[in-house]
Amino acid sequence: MKPFKAPLEDMLFSLNAAAQADTVPGWDGDFTAEIATHFAAFAEGEIAPLDETGDIQGCRLENGRVRMPDGFGAVYKAYAEQGWPGLTAPEEFGGQGMGSLTLALTSEIFTGANHSLEMVVGLVPGAIRTLTRFGTPEQQNRFVPPLVTGEHLATMCLTEPAAGSDLSRIRCKAQQAEDGTWRISGEKIFISGGDQDMSDGIFHLVLARTSDNGLKGLSLFACTSETAGSTIRVERIEEKMGLHASPTCQLVFDDAPAELLGSEGQGLAAMFTMMNHARSVVALQGVAHAARAFDVTRTYASERIQGRQGDGTPAHLIDHADVARMVDRIDSLAMGARAIAHFAFVTMERGDNPDLVEFLTPLAKAYCTDAGIEAANLGIQVLGGYGYLREYRLEQTFRDARIAAIYEGANGIHERMLATRLLQTGAGAAFQSFVETEAATSDTGALTGILSVWKSARDHLLSVEDATPMAHDFARLTAHLLLEVLWSRMAKCADDHSEPDRIRRLAAQAARENKVFAAAHAAMVTEIA
Repeated sequence: MKPFKAPLEDMLFSLNAAAQADTVPGWDGDFTAEIATHFAAFAEGEIAPLDETGDIQGCRLENGRVRMPDGFGAVYKAYAEQGWPGLTAPEEFGGQGMGSLTLALTSEIFTGANHSLEMVVGLVPGAIRTLTRFGTPEQQNRFVPPLVTGEHLATMCLTEPAAGSDLSRIRCKAQQAEDGTWRISGEKIFISGGDQDMSDGIFHLVLARTSDNGLKGLSLFACTSETAGSTIRVERIEEKMGLHASPTCQLVFDDAPAELLGSEGQGLAAMFTMMNHARSVVALQGVAHAARAFDVTRTYASERIQGRQGDGTPAHLIDHADVARMVDRIDSLAMGARAIAHFAFVTMERGDNPDLVEFLTPLAKAYCTDAGIEAANLGIQVLGGYGYLREYRLEQTFRDARIAAIYEGANGIHERMLATRLLQTGAGAAFQSFVETEAATSDTGALTGILSVWKSARDHLLSVEDATPMAHDFARLTAHLLLEVLWSRMAKCADDHSEPDRIRRLAAQAARENKVFAAAHAAMVTEIA
Protein backbone atom coordinates (compact mmCIF):
# COMPACT_ATOMS: atom_id res chain seq x y z
CA MET A 1 0.00 0.00 0.00
CA LYS A 2 1.31 3.43 -0.96
CA PRO A 3 1.38 5.63 2.19
CA PHE A 4 -0.42 8.94 1.87
CA LYS A 5 1.80 11.80 0.71
CA ALA A 6 0.33 15.28 0.40
CA PRO A 7 0.86 16.63 -3.16
CA LEU A 8 2.19 19.94 -1.82
CA GLU A 9 4.06 21.03 -4.92
CA ASP A 10 1.05 20.49 -7.18
CA MET A 11 -1.20 22.30 -4.70
CA LEU A 12 1.02 25.36 -4.35
CA PHE A 13 1.67 25.45 -8.10
CA SER A 14 -2.08 25.45 -8.78
CA LEU A 15 -2.74 28.16 -6.23
CA ASN A 16 -0.07 30.42 -7.68
CA ALA A 17 -0.03 29.62 -11.41
CA ALA A 18 -3.67 28.78 -12.15
CA ALA A 19 -5.56 30.72 -9.48
CA GLN A 20 -3.08 33.62 -9.24
CA ALA A 21 -3.22 33.88 -5.46
CA ASP A 22 -0.83 36.83 -5.61
CA THR A 23 -3.80 38.99 -6.70
CA VAL A 24 -5.23 38.66 -3.17
CA PRO A 25 -4.26 41.68 -1.05
CA GLY A 26 -1.84 40.72 1.71
CA TRP A 27 -1.15 37.28 0.28
CA ASP A 28 1.95 35.68 1.80
CA GLY A 29 2.71 32.61 -0.26
CA ASP A 30 5.78 31.57 1.70
CA PHE A 31 4.01 31.69 5.05
CA THR A 32 1.00 29.79 3.66
CA ALA A 33 3.31 27.14 2.22
CA GLU A 34 4.99 26.79 5.62
CA ILE A 35 1.63 26.21 7.34
CA ALA A 36 0.60 23.67 4.70
CA THR A 37 3.92 21.85 5.11
CA HIS A 38 3.44 21.58 8.87
CA PHE A 39 -0.11 20.28 8.49
CA ALA A 40 0.98 17.82 5.80
CA ALA A 41 3.57 16.34 8.16
CA PHE A 42 0.92 15.93 10.87
CA ALA A 43 -1.58 14.44 8.41
CA GLU A 44 0.92 12.01 6.90
CA GLY A 45 2.32 10.88 10.23
CA GLU A 46 -0.75 10.73 12.48
CA ILE A 47 -4.05 11.17 10.62
CA ALA A 48 -3.52 9.02 7.50
CA PRO A 49 -2.46 5.84 9.34
CA LEU A 50 -5.93 5.70 10.92
CA ASP A 51 -7.78 5.83 7.60
CA GLU A 52 -7.74 2.12 6.77
CA THR A 53 -8.36 0.88 10.32
CA GLY A 54 -11.19 3.39 10.68
CA ASP A 55 -12.77 2.13 7.47
CA ILE A 56 -12.60 -1.46 8.72
CA GLN A 57 -13.81 -0.78 12.28
CA GLY A 58 -16.38 1.89 11.53
CA CYS A 59 -18.38 3.66 14.22
CA ARG A 60 -20.72 1.98 16.69
CA LEU A 61 -23.68 3.05 18.78
CA GLU A 62 -23.43 2.03 22.44
CA ASN A 63 -25.98 3.02 25.07
CA GLY A 64 -27.15 5.94 22.96
CA ARG A 65 -23.65 7.32 22.26
CA VAL A 66 -21.45 7.06 19.19
CA ARG A 67 -18.03 5.50 19.69
CA MET A 68 -15.35 6.41 17.17
CA PRO A 69 -12.74 3.92 15.86
CA ASP A 70 -9.54 3.30 17.79
CA GLY A 71 -7.08 6.18 17.79
CA PHE A 72 -9.49 8.84 16.52
CA GLY A 73 -9.93 10.48 19.92
CA ALA A 74 -6.18 10.75 20.48
CA VAL A 75 -5.43 12.20 17.06
CA TYR A 76 -8.27 14.71 17.42
CA LYS A 77 -6.83 15.79 20.78
CA ALA A 78 -3.47 16.40 19.09
CA TYR A 79 -5.22 18.26 16.24
CA ALA A 80 -6.95 20.57 18.73
CA GLU A 81 -3.86 21.10 20.89
CA GLN A 82 -1.90 22.22 17.84
CA GLY A 83 -4.53 24.91 17.16
CA TRP A 84 -5.85 23.64 13.81
CA PRO A 85 -9.60 24.13 14.62
CA GLY A 86 -9.07 27.89 14.92
CA LEU A 87 -6.93 28.31 11.80
CA THR A 88 -9.34 30.73 10.08
CA ALA A 89 -11.28 31.89 13.16
CA PRO A 90 -11.10 35.60 14.08
CA GLU A 91 -8.25 36.47 16.40
CA GLU A 92 -10.63 38.18 18.84
CA PHE A 93 -12.00 34.72 19.69
CA GLY A 94 -8.60 33.08 20.01
CA GLY A 95 -8.26 32.04 16.37
CA GLN A 96 -5.36 32.62 14.01
CA GLY A 97 -7.28 34.72 11.49
CA MET A 98 -5.88 33.01 8.40
CA GLY A 99 -7.71 33.32 5.08
CA SER A 100 -9.69 30.76 3.13
CA LEU A 101 -6.73 29.94 0.85
CA THR A 102 -4.87 28.42 3.77
CA LEU A 103 -7.99 26.45 4.65
CA ALA A 104 -8.20 25.24 1.05
CA LEU A 105 -4.76 23.67 1.38
CA THR A 106 -5.33 22.04 4.77
CA SER A 107 -8.80 20.80 3.75
CA GLU A 108 -7.46 18.96 0.71
CA ILE A 109 -4.62 17.45 2.72
CA PHE A 110 -7.00 16.37 5.50
CA THR A 111 -9.41 14.71 3.06
CA GLY A 112 -6.63 12.90 1.25
CA ALA A 113 -5.31 11.59 4.55
CA ASN A 114 -8.62 10.59 6.15
CA HIS A 115 -11.88 11.77 4.63
CA SER A 116 -14.00 10.25 7.41
CA LEU A 117 -12.27 12.23 10.16
CA GLU A 118 -12.30 15.38 8.03
CA MET A 119 -16.07 15.02 7.72
CA VAL A 120 -16.48 15.09 11.50
CA VAL A 121 -14.24 18.11 12.15
CA GLY A 122 -14.59 20.02 8.88
CA LEU A 123 -17.79 21.95 9.62
CA VAL A 124 -16.22 24.07 12.37
CA PRO A 125 -14.99 26.92 10.10
CA GLY A 126 -18.44 27.21 8.48
CA ALA A 127 -20.16 27.22 11.87
CA ILE A 128 -17.87 30.00 13.06
CA ARG A 129 -18.54 32.00 9.90
CA THR A 130 -22.28 31.59 10.42
CA LEU A 131 -22.04 32.72 14.04
CA THR A 132 -19.96 35.80 13.24
CA ARG A 133 -22.47 36.82 10.57
CA PHE A 134 -25.79 36.04 12.26
CA GLY A 135 -25.12 35.56 15.96
CA THR A 136 -25.39 38.34 18.53
CA PRO A 137 -22.13 39.50 20.17
CA GLU A 138 -23.15 37.59 23.30
CA GLN A 139 -23.78 34.41 21.30
CA GLN A 140 -20.47 34.78 19.49
CA ASN A 141 -18.58 35.17 22.75
CA ARG A 142 -20.25 32.06 24.13
CA PHE A 143 -20.27 29.72 21.15
CA VAL A 144 -17.17 30.57 19.09
CA PRO A 145 -14.31 30.05 21.64
CA PRO A 146 -15.19 26.37 22.34
CA LEU A 147 -15.16 25.74 18.58
CA VAL A 148 -11.76 27.42 18.29
CA THR A 149 -10.19 25.38 21.08
CA GLY A 150 -11.68 22.12 19.85
CA GLU A 151 -13.80 21.67 22.96
CA HIS A 152 -16.82 21.61 20.63
CA LEU A 153 -17.30 20.19 17.15
CA ALA A 154 -20.10 21.34 14.85
CA THR A 155 -22.91 19.82 12.80
CA MET A 156 -25.34 21.09 10.18
CA CYS A 157 -28.83 19.67 10.78
CA LEU A 158 -30.76 20.24 7.59
CA THR A 159 -32.07 17.09 5.90
CA GLU A 160 -35.20 15.24 7.02
CA PRO A 161 -36.70 11.88 5.99
CA ALA A 162 -39.38 13.49 3.79
CA ALA A 163 -37.35 16.54 2.73
CA GLY A 164 -34.19 15.94 0.75
CA SER A 165 -33.33 18.85 -1.51
CA ASP A 166 -36.86 20.28 -1.19
CA LEU A 167 -36.42 22.47 1.86
CA SER A 168 -40.02 23.63 1.75
CA ARG A 169 -40.96 20.17 3.08
CA ILE A 170 -39.00 20.57 6.31
CA ARG A 171 -41.26 19.76 9.26
CA CYS A 172 -38.91 19.99 12.24
CA LYS A 173 -40.58 22.66 14.41
CA ALA A 174 -39.33 25.32 16.76
CA GLN A 175 -41.81 26.78 19.22
CA GLN A 176 -41.29 29.81 21.43
CA ALA A 177 -42.43 29.76 25.06
CA GLU A 178 -43.89 32.72 26.93
CA ASP A 179 -40.50 33.45 28.48
CA GLY A 180 -39.00 33.86 25.00
CA THR A 181 -37.04 30.60 24.94
CA TRP A 182 -37.24 28.19 22.00
CA ARG A 183 -37.72 24.42 21.87
CA ILE A 184 -37.13 22.18 18.83
CA SER A 185 -38.92 18.93 18.02
CA GLY A 186 -38.47 16.70 14.98
CA GLU A 187 -36.07 14.40 13.17
CA LYS A 188 -32.97 15.08 11.10
CA ILE A 189 -31.10 12.51 8.98
CA PHE A 190 -27.67 12.27 7.31
CA ILE A 191 -26.08 14.42 10.05
CA SER A 192 -22.30 14.11 9.75
CA GLY A 193 -20.74 13.86 13.20
CA GLY A 194 -24.21 13.95 14.75
CA ASP A 195 -22.57 12.40 17.78
CA GLN A 196 -19.02 11.29 18.61
CA ASP A 197 -16.78 10.80 21.64
CA MET A 198 -13.86 13.01 20.60
CA SER A 199 -14.99 16.50 21.70
CA ASP A 200 -16.50 17.52 25.03
CA GLY A 201 -19.56 18.98 23.33
CA ILE A 202 -21.31 19.40 19.99
CA PHE A 203 -22.63 22.64 18.51
CA HIS A 204 -25.64 21.88 16.31
CA LEU A 205 -26.93 24.33 13.71
CA VAL A 206 -30.55 23.32 13.17
CA LEU A 207 -32.93 24.49 10.43
CA ALA A 208 -36.45 24.40 11.87
CA ARG A 209 -39.89 25.68 10.98
CA THR A 210 -41.23 28.65 12.93
CA SER A 211 -44.26 29.18 10.70
CA ASP A 212 -46.09 27.47 7.85
CA ASN A 213 -45.05 30.16 5.37
CA GLY A 214 -43.02 27.90 3.07
CA LEU A 215 -39.32 28.71 2.83
CA LYS A 216 -39.93 32.00 4.62
CA GLY A 217 -41.08 30.04 7.63
CA LEU A 218 -37.65 28.49 8.24
CA SER A 219 -35.30 29.80 10.93
CA LEU A 220 -31.83 28.79 12.09
CA PHE A 221 -31.10 27.72 15.65
CA ALA A 222 -28.09 26.95 17.80
CA CYS A 223 -28.48 23.88 19.96
CA THR A 224 -25.61 22.46 22.05
CA SER A 225 -25.30 18.98 23.47
CA GLU A 226 -24.42 20.45 26.85
CA THR A 227 -27.70 22.34 27.25
CA ALA A 228 -29.90 19.90 25.34
CA GLY A 229 -28.76 16.73 27.11
CA SER A 230 -31.10 13.80 26.56
CA THR A 231 -33.51 15.91 24.51
CA ILE A 232 -31.27 15.13 21.50
CA ARG A 233 -31.17 11.40 20.80
CA VAL A 234 -29.19 9.37 18.26
CA GLU A 235 -31.72 7.04 16.68
CA ARG A 236 -29.16 5.22 14.56
CA ILE A 237 -25.94 5.48 12.57
CA GLU A 238 -26.59 5.28 8.83
CA GLU A 239 -24.96 2.27 7.12
CA LYS A 240 -23.10 3.79 4.17
CA MET A 241 -21.18 2.69 1.09
CA GLY A 242 -18.13 4.61 2.26
CA LEU A 243 -16.90 6.97 4.99
CA HIS A 244 -17.38 4.19 7.53
CA ALA A 245 -15.47 6.08 10.23
CA SER A 246 -17.70 9.14 9.87
CA PRO A 247 -20.85 8.74 12.00
CA THR A 248 -23.74 9.90 9.84
CA CYS A 249 -26.58 10.01 12.35
CA GLN A 250 -30.34 10.14 12.47
CA LEU A 251 -31.09 12.58 15.28
CA VAL A 252 -34.32 13.09 17.18
CA PHE A 253 -34.94 16.47 18.80
CA ASP A 254 -37.47 16.09 21.60
CA ASP A 255 -38.36 19.55 22.90
CA ALA A 256 -34.66 20.43 22.79
CA PRO A 257 -33.70 23.91 24.09
CA ALA A 258 -32.30 26.14 21.34
CA GLU A 259 -31.40 29.73 20.53
CA LEU A 260 -32.48 31.66 17.45
CA LEU A 261 -29.60 32.80 15.25
CA GLY A 262 -30.42 35.93 13.28
CA SER A 263 -34.02 36.89 12.65
CA GLU A 264 -37.02 34.61 12.54
CA GLY A 265 -37.65 33.50 8.97
CA GLN A 266 -34.01 34.18 8.00
CA GLY A 267 -32.98 30.56 8.37
CA LEU A 268 -32.34 29.77 4.73
CA ALA A 269 -29.98 32.72 4.23
CA ALA A 270 -28.15 31.83 7.44
CA MET A 271 -27.87 28.15 6.60
CA PHE A 272 -26.53 28.89 3.12
CA THR A 273 -23.62 30.73 4.73
CA MET A 274 -22.55 27.38 6.10
CA MET A 275 -23.64 25.38 3.06
CA ASN A 276 -21.65 27.49 0.60
CA HIS A 277 -18.58 26.99 2.76
CA ALA A 278 -19.32 23.27 2.79
CA ARG A 279 -19.76 23.15 -1.00
CA SER A 280 -16.35 24.75 -1.52
CA VAL A 281 -14.77 22.18 0.78
CA VAL A 282 -16.64 19.34 -0.95
CA ALA A 283 -15.12 20.42 -4.27
CA LEU A 284 -11.71 19.94 -2.67
CA GLN A 285 -12.78 16.52 -1.40
CA GLY A 286 -13.17 15.46 -5.02
CA VAL A 287 -9.75 16.92 -5.78
CA ALA A 288 -8.17 15.08 -2.84
CA HIS A 289 -9.49 11.72 -4.00
CA ALA A 290 -8.36 12.34 -7.58
CA ALA A 291 -4.88 13.27 -6.34
CA ARG A 292 -4.72 10.19 -4.11
CA ALA A 293 -5.79 8.00 -7.03
CA PHE A 294 -3.04 9.52 -9.18
CA ASP A 295 -0.33 8.98 -6.57
CA VAL A 296 -1.25 5.34 -6.00
CA THR A 297 -1.80 4.61 -9.69
CA ARG A 298 1.37 6.25 -11.03
CA THR A 299 3.50 4.55 -8.39
CA TYR A 300 2.02 1.13 -9.08
CA ALA A 301 2.12 1.46 -12.87
CA SER A 302 5.75 2.63 -12.75
CA GLU A 303 6.86 -0.33 -10.64
CA ARG A 304 4.74 -3.24 -11.89
CA ILE A 305 6.37 -5.38 -14.62
CA GLN A 306 3.79 -6.44 -17.19
CA GLY A 307 4.64 -7.92 -20.60
CA ARG A 308 7.47 -6.84 -22.89
CA GLN A 309 8.31 -3.88 -25.04
CA GLY A 310 8.93 -4.01 -28.78
CA ASP A 311 12.62 -4.77 -28.30
CA GLY A 312 11.86 -7.69 -26.02
CA THR A 313 12.86 -6.01 -22.77
CA PRO A 314 10.48 -6.18 -19.78
CA ALA A 315 7.83 -3.49 -19.78
CA HIS A 316 6.28 -1.67 -16.87
CA LEU A 317 2.56 -1.05 -16.88
CA ILE A 318 3.15 2.64 -17.55
CA ASP A 319 4.91 1.69 -20.83
CA HIS A 320 1.62 0.44 -22.30
CA ALA A 321 -0.21 3.14 -24.22
CA ASP A 322 -3.65 2.57 -22.74
CA VAL A 323 -2.31 2.55 -19.19
CA ALA A 324 -0.32 5.73 -19.84
CA ARG A 325 -3.51 7.28 -21.21
CA MET A 326 -5.45 6.46 -18.06
CA VAL A 327 -2.68 7.60 -15.71
CA ASP A 328 -2.45 10.93 -17.53
CA ARG A 329 -6.22 11.26 -17.44
CA ILE A 330 -6.23 10.77 -13.66
CA ASP A 331 -3.45 13.34 -13.33
CA SER A 332 -5.30 15.79 -15.55
CA LEU A 333 -8.51 15.35 -13.55
CA ALA A 334 -6.72 16.06 -10.28
CA MET A 335 -4.75 19.07 -11.54
CA GLY A 336 -7.63 20.56 -13.53
CA ALA A 337 -10.20 20.13 -10.78
CA ARG A 338 -7.82 21.61 -8.23
CA ALA A 339 -7.24 24.62 -10.47
CA ILE A 340 -11.00 25.23 -10.71
CA ALA A 341 -11.45 24.91 -6.95
CA HIS A 342 -8.48 27.16 -6.21
CA PHE A 343 -9.66 29.77 -8.70
CA ALA A 344 -13.03 29.84 -6.92
CA PHE A 345 -11.31 30.21 -3.54
CA VAL A 346 -9.04 33.01 -4.75
CA THR A 347 -11.97 34.89 -6.29
CA MET A 348 -13.90 34.50 -3.04
CA GLU A 349 -10.95 35.63 -0.91
CA ARG A 350 -10.27 38.63 -3.11
CA GLY A 351 -13.88 39.73 -2.60
CA ASP A 352 -14.11 42.04 -5.60
CA ASN A 353 -16.45 39.93 -7.77
CA PRO A 354 -19.24 38.25 -5.76
CA ASP A 355 -21.23 37.51 -8.93
CA LEU A 356 -18.35 35.43 -10.29
CA VAL A 357 -18.04 33.60 -6.96
CA GLU A 358 -21.75 32.74 -7.14
CA PHE A 359 -21.23 31.24 -10.60
CA LEU A 360 -18.04 29.36 -9.74
CA THR A 361 -19.29 27.70 -6.53
CA PRO A 362 -21.77 25.24 -8.12
CA LEU A 363 -19.48 24.72 -11.12
CA ALA A 364 -16.57 23.72 -8.88
CA LYS A 365 -18.73 21.52 -6.67
CA ALA A 366 -20.12 19.53 -9.60
CA TYR A 367 -16.98 19.24 -11.74
CA CYS A 368 -14.50 18.48 -8.95
CA THR A 369 -16.60 15.80 -7.28
CA ASP A 370 -17.25 14.06 -10.60
CA ALA A 371 -13.50 14.22 -11.23
CA GLY A 372 -12.76 12.45 -7.96
CA ILE A 373 -15.11 9.59 -8.83
CA GLU A 374 -13.77 9.20 -12.38
CA ALA A 375 -10.16 9.27 -11.19
CA ALA A 376 -10.72 6.59 -8.55
CA ASN A 377 -12.58 4.42 -11.06
CA LEU A 378 -9.74 4.72 -13.60
CA GLY A 379 -7.17 3.96 -10.91
CA ILE A 380 -8.92 0.69 -10.10
CA GLN A 381 -8.82 -0.18 -13.80
CA VAL A 382 -5.08 0.47 -14.05
CA LEU A 383 -4.33 -1.75 -11.05
CA GLY A 384 -6.56 -4.47 -12.41
CA GLY A 385 -7.39 -7.18 -9.88
CA TYR A 386 -5.28 -5.46 -7.24
CA GLY A 387 -7.33 -2.31 -7.67
CA TYR A 388 -10.39 -4.31 -6.73
CA LEU A 389 -8.74 -5.51 -3.51
CA ARG A 390 -8.65 -3.59 -0.26
CA GLU A 391 -4.87 -3.60 0.13
CA TYR A 392 -4.14 -0.87 -2.43
CA ARG A 393 -6.89 1.32 -1.02
CA LEU A 394 -8.33 2.55 -4.32
CA GLU A 395 -11.59 0.70 -3.70
CA GLN A 396 -11.95 2.75 -0.49
CA THR A 397 -11.08 5.91 -2.41
CA PHE A 398 -13.88 5.14 -4.85
CA ARG A 399 -16.37 4.38 -2.06
CA ASP A 400 -15.46 7.48 -0.07
CA ALA A 401 -15.43 9.78 -3.12
CA ARG A 402 -18.86 8.67 -4.35
CA ILE A 403 -20.92 10.60 -1.80
CA ALA A 404 -19.37 13.97 -2.74
CA ALA A 405 -21.49 14.16 -5.91
CA ILE A 406 -24.62 13.70 -3.80
CA TYR A 407 -24.38 15.71 -0.60
CA GLU A 408 -24.39 19.50 -0.27
CA GLY A 409 -26.78 19.50 -3.23
CA ALA A 410 -26.72 16.75 -5.85
CA ASN A 411 -24.57 17.71 -8.82
CA GLY A 412 -27.58 17.83 -11.12
CA ILE A 413 -29.11 20.54 -8.95
CA HIS A 414 -25.97 22.66 -9.24
CA GLU A 415 -25.86 22.13 -12.99
CA ARG A 416 -29.50 23.15 -13.31
CA MET A 417 -28.75 26.28 -11.26
CA LEU A 418 -25.98 27.23 -13.69
CA ALA A 419 -28.12 26.71 -16.78
CA THR A 420 -31.17 28.51 -15.46
CA ARG A 421 -31.09 31.07 -12.65
CA LEU A 422 -27.39 31.99 -12.68
CA LEU A 423 -27.16 32.26 -16.45
CA GLN A 424 -29.90 34.88 -16.40
CA THR A 425 -28.27 37.06 -13.73
CA GLY A 426 -25.11 39.02 -13.15
CA ALA A 427 -23.38 35.77 -12.23
CA GLY A 428 -23.47 34.48 -15.80
CA ALA A 429 -22.43 37.88 -17.12
CA ALA A 430 -19.51 37.99 -14.67
CA PHE A 431 -18.23 34.62 -15.89
CA GLN A 432 -18.52 35.66 -19.53
CA SER A 433 -16.71 38.91 -18.83
CA PHE A 434 -13.87 37.08 -17.08
CA VAL A 435 -13.35 34.64 -19.97
CA GLU A 436 -13.57 37.41 -22.58
CA THR A 437 -10.87 39.34 -20.73
CA GLU A 438 -8.68 36.24 -20.73
CA ALA A 439 -9.35 35.59 -24.41
CA ALA A 440 -8.28 39.13 -25.29
CA THR A 441 -4.77 38.35 -24.04
CA SER A 442 -4.60 34.67 -25.06
CA ASP A 443 -1.70 33.55 -27.24
CA THR A 444 -3.85 31.23 -29.38
CA GLY A 445 -7.33 31.12 -30.83
CA ALA A 446 -8.28 27.98 -28.85
CA LEU A 447 -9.94 29.91 -26.05
CA THR A 448 -11.80 32.18 -28.47
CA GLY A 449 -13.13 29.13 -30.30
CA ILE A 450 -14.57 27.36 -27.27
CA LEU A 451 -15.89 30.69 -25.93
CA SER A 452 -17.84 31.13 -29.17
CA VAL A 453 -19.42 27.69 -28.74
CA TRP A 454 -20.24 28.48 -25.11
CA LYS A 455 -21.98 31.72 -26.13
CA SER A 456 -24.06 29.90 -28.73
CA ALA A 457 -25.11 27.34 -26.11
CA ARG A 458 -25.89 30.12 -23.66
CA ASP A 459 -27.99 32.00 -26.18
CA HIS A 460 -29.94 28.84 -26.92
CA LEU A 461 -30.60 28.15 -23.23
CA LEU A 462 -31.78 31.71 -22.70
CA SER A 463 -34.18 31.40 -25.62
CA VAL A 464 -35.98 28.22 -24.56
CA GLU A 465 -38.74 27.84 -22.01
CA ASP A 466 -37.03 24.95 -20.19
CA ALA A 467 -33.23 24.82 -20.17
CA THR A 468 -32.93 21.91 -17.76
CA PRO A 469 -32.57 19.09 -20.36
CA MET A 470 -29.26 20.64 -21.47
CA ALA A 471 -28.07 21.60 -17.98
CA HIS A 472 -25.57 18.77 -17.57
CA ASP A 473 -23.98 19.26 -20.99
CA PHE A 474 -23.84 23.02 -20.52
CA ALA A 475 -22.14 22.67 -17.14
CA ARG A 476 -19.52 20.36 -18.67
CA LEU A 477 -18.98 22.79 -21.54
CA THR A 478 -18.59 25.63 -19.03
CA ALA A 479 -16.02 23.60 -17.09
CA HIS A 480 -14.03 22.90 -20.26
CA LEU A 481 -14.10 26.61 -21.08
CA LEU A 482 -12.71 27.48 -17.66
CA LEU A 483 -10.16 24.67 -17.88
CA GLU A 484 -8.89 26.13 -21.16
CA VAL A 485 -8.11 29.34 -19.26
CA LEU A 486 -6.52 27.66 -16.26
CA TRP A 487 -4.43 25.12 -18.18
CA SER A 488 -3.14 27.94 -20.39
CA ARG A 489 -2.00 29.75 -17.25
CA MET A 490 -0.32 26.63 -15.89
CA ALA A 491 1.43 25.90 -19.19
CA LYS A 492 2.94 29.39 -19.19
CA CYS A 493 4.28 28.81 -15.67
CA ALA A 494 5.40 25.20 -16.25
CA ASP A 495 9.05 26.01 -15.53
CA ASP A 496 8.05 26.94 -11.97
CA HIS A 497 7.22 23.24 -11.37
CA SER A 498 9.83 20.53 -10.85
CA GLU A 499 8.16 18.50 -13.63
CA PRO A 500 7.66 21.10 -16.38
CA ASP A 501 7.30 18.50 -19.14
CA ARG A 502 4.47 16.82 -17.23
CA ILE A 503 2.62 20.14 -16.90
CA ARG A 504 3.03 20.96 -20.58
CA ARG A 505 1.92 17.46 -21.62
CA LEU A 506 -1.20 17.67 -19.48
CA ALA A 507 -1.96 21.18 -20.75
CA ALA A 508 -1.69 20.02 -24.36
CA GLN A 509 -3.88 17.01 -23.61
CA ALA A 510 -6.47 19.26 -21.96
CA ALA A 511 -6.45 21.60 -24.96
CA ARG A 512 -7.20 18.67 -27.29
CA GLU A 513 -10.02 17.46 -25.05
CA ASN A 514 -11.47 20.96 -24.83
CA LYS A 515 -11.41 21.32 -28.60
CA VAL A 516 -13.15 17.98 -29.15
CA PHE A 517 -15.72 18.72 -26.46
CA ALA A 518 -16.45 22.15 -27.91
CA ALA A 519 -16.83 20.76 -31.44
CA ALA A 520 -19.29 18.12 -30.25
CA HIS A 521 -21.37 20.70 -28.44
CA ALA A 522 -21.29 23.10 -31.38
CA ALA A 523 -22.85 20.39 -33.52
CA MET A 524 -25.40 19.58 -30.82
CA VAL A 525 -26.43 23.20 -30.35
CA THR A 526 -26.82 23.65 -34.10
CA GLU A 527 -28.95 20.52 -34.35
CA ILE A 528 -31.19 21.53 -31.44
CA ALA A 529 -31.57 25.11 -32.64
